[in-house]
Amino acid sequence: MSILSDLQGPADLRGMDEAHLAKLAGEIREVIIRTVAVTGGHLGSSLGVVELTIALHRLLESPRDHIVWDTGHQAYPHKLLTGRLARFDTLRSLDGVGGFPRRSESPHDVFDGGHAGTGLSIAEGLAEARDLRHGLERIAVVVGDAALMSGLSLEALNDIGQRQTQMLIVVNDNEMSISPTVGAFSKYLSRIKLSETWRQSKSAYDSLVERIPVLGPHVLELSKRLRASVVRFAQPGQLFEDLGITYIGVVPGHDLRALVTTLGRALALPGPTIVHVRTQKGRGFKPAIDDQVGFHGAALPPIRLAPSKASYDGRKSTGPAVGMPSESMADDAAAPVASRAVVDKPPNYTAVFAAELIEIARTDRRIVGITAGMPTGTGMAKFEEAFPGRVFDVGIAEQHAMTLATGLAMGGMRPVVALYSTFLQRAFDQTVHDVCQNDQPVLIAVDRSGLVGEDGTSHQGMFTLPAQRQLPNLIIASPRDEQQLRSLLRTALAQDHPFALHYPRDAGFGLAPVEPSILPIGQAETLRDGRDVLFVGFGPIVARVSEAAAALEVEGWSVGVIDARFAKPLDRQLILDAARGKRLVVTFEESVVTGGFGSGVLEMFEEARLTDPTYRDVAVRIVGISGDRFVDHGSVSDLRRALRLDGPGLAAQVRDTLATMEATPDRSQVAAG
Repeated sequence: MSILSDLQGPADLRGMDEAHLAKLAGEIREVIIRTVAVTGGHLGSSLGVVELTIALHRLLESPRDHIVWDTGHQAYPHKLLTGRLARFDTLRSLDGVGGFPRRSESPHDVFDGGHAGTGLSIAEGLAEARDLRHGLERIAVVVGDAALMSGLSLEALNDIGQRQTQMLIVVNDNEMSISPTVGAFSKYLSRIKLSETWRQSKSAYDSLVERIPVLGPHVLELSKRLRASVVRFAQPGQLFEDLGITYIGVVPGHDLRALVTTLGRALALPGPTIVHVRTQKGRGFKPAIDDQVGFHGAALPPIRLAPSKASYDGRKSTGPAVGMPSESMADDAAAPVASRAVVDKPPNYTAVFAAELIEIARTDRRIVGITAGMPTGTGMAKFEEAFPGRVFDVGIAEQHAMTLATGLAMGGMRPVVALYSTFLQRAFDQTVHDVCQNDQPVLIAVDRSGLVGEDGTSHQGMFTLPAQRQLPNLIIASPRDEQQLRSLLRTALAQDHPFALHYPRDAGFGLAPVEPSILPIGQAETLRDGRDVLFVGFGPIVARVSEAAAALEVEGWSVGVIDARFAKPLDRQLILDAARGKRLVVTFEESVVTGGFGSGVLEMFEEARLTDPTYRDVAVRIVGISGDRFVDHGSVSDLRRALRLDGPGLAAQVRDTLATMEATPDRSQVAAG
C-alpha cells in the first residue's frame, strides 16, 4: 500500500510512526525523480529536504501555522504532502502545478516566491502581524545557506534579532556554502539551549547573583561575559547569537527522529531561533549527489530510470522515464522534455555569448566577468575555465555585482556582469546610481530576457527593458539571432558607456558562423520593403515578425520589416522614412509593452507628428506582453502561443488591428505585381 497516495493532508503525519515516515520519504523521492525526469525542474534541492519537510509538517499545523519556503525551488515535497499528488505530473506545464509555492494553488502555500533571500523578511512580517493581532499561529521559514548570505537576509536577521520576533528559522545547509561540521561541543551546547531546565536555572542564577549587595551587578556582568566567551569559543553560530537569535546546530537533516525532536523543542523557545540543518543535495538519487551543480536546475543531465510496478498515485507506471537532454549551457529555467526522443539543438544564446566573450578576452585583458551565484547558467564558468582569476562570483548579491562592476570600470577594466533578467531587477538602484550616473563602460549581459517558461511568474524576463529605457547614458540592444549577438557583444565592448545586451534563453537558429563586426550605435536594419504596413521588431522576435509578414503578404498586404537592434537609441531616421505613407506601423517585443520598446517608437512618432503632417494618419500598434498581469508557468512555446506571440499569433494580432481600422489590401497593386 502507498502511504503517499492515501495521505489526506499533513495532519495525517502526526499519527505515523518512524517506519511509516521513512517509507513515506522514499515514496516522495521516487515521485519527484520520475516526474522531474519528464517535466524538468529543481531536482537536487527538493530531494535534499524530504525529511525536513515531513518533520515540519508533522510538528506544525499548516495552514493555520505558516511555513515559508525561501526561494521555493525546494518545495516539491511540500506540494506532495499538501494535496497535489494527483496533478504533480503537470509540474511546470501550462495550467499545471507550479515549480514554486503559489498561493493560488493551495492555502498551504504562504508566499509566491522564486527569488532567494526573501523568506526571512516575509516570515518576520507574518510573525509581527500575528503578535499585533494577538494570534497564536507559529511561523517557520526554511532558508538555504547561500540565500542566508544575501543582503536582504542579513538585513532581516538584524531586525529579527532586535525585535526578538518569535519564529523558527531553519537553515538548510546542503554543504554547498556553510562551513564544515563543527564538532561535539557545539552539539552539546545546542542540547543545553534546548533544555527548559537550563533556561530556568540560568534566569534564577542571574536573579540570585544580582541580589548580592554591592557586588551583585558586577559579579553578574562578569558571569555573563564568561558565559559569552565560552559560547564564542565553541559556537560557530556566534554571529546569530550576537544578533540576539538563539543558534542550534548542526542537526542531521535526514534523521527524522533528530529533526522532529530538535525542531519541536526549538518551536517552544521564546524569541527567534535558528536551527542549522545539514542536508545532502540530491539525496536518494546518486547521479544528483555526484553532480550537485548539474542536477540543481531544470536543464538536467539525462535521467534514466527503471520502470516501476506502479506510481504512488495508484496509476500504472508509463514505463521508464525518458532521458532528458541537457542544453548546451546549464540552465536554471530550462524547458521540460516530454516523451520524445533526445534531439540535438543548436547552441543557445548563452553558449554563443560565452564563446564569443572568451574569444574577445584573449586579446583584451581588461575584460573581466561578474556573476551573482550563477556561473554555470550565465556561461561565466566557461570564461573562468579559460581565464582563471578573471571572474568574480559574488554569490546571491546582484546589487553588489553592479556596484563592484562600476568600481572595476573606474579602475580601467571592462566588466561584463552576466545576470538573468529576473534577478537583475534586484539591482535597479545600483544600475541607476552607480553604473549609469557615473557613465561607466559596464556591459550588463541580460540573460533570459523575454519569456523564460516553466519557472513562472517570478522568473519571466519581461520587466527589465521598460525599467532600463528611462536611464541616461545606457545603450540597450538585442540581437535577432545568435550571429548578430556576436556582433553586438563586440559593439558593446568597443564603446565607453553602459551597455545592456538582452538575449533569451532560447536555442539559436543554427545559422552558419559569420565574421562578427562592430555595429554603429543606434543603427537599425531593413530586412524587407513594403508599401502598406511597417513592422519594427526588437530582439529574436524579429524572426517571428518576418514569418507574420510573409503570411500577410500572401493575403495581399505589402509589409516592410525593420530589425531595430537598438531600443535606445532608436534609429529615428530609418524608421520614420520607412513609415512615411504607411497605413499602420506595428512594433514587436517579447517584453512588457508599458514603457518598453514600442512605447519608445510611439513617443518618436508623436514628436514627429507635431512638425510633419505626413505622420498624422499613420497608426501605431504596440505588440508585446500586457503589463496588466504576470505570466504564469508553461513551456515557452505554449506561452507564446497563448499570448499570441508566436508567428501565427503575431499575424492574427495585426489582422485584428487592420480589421478594426477597416483597412483592406490594395488589390490593384497585387495584380500589377
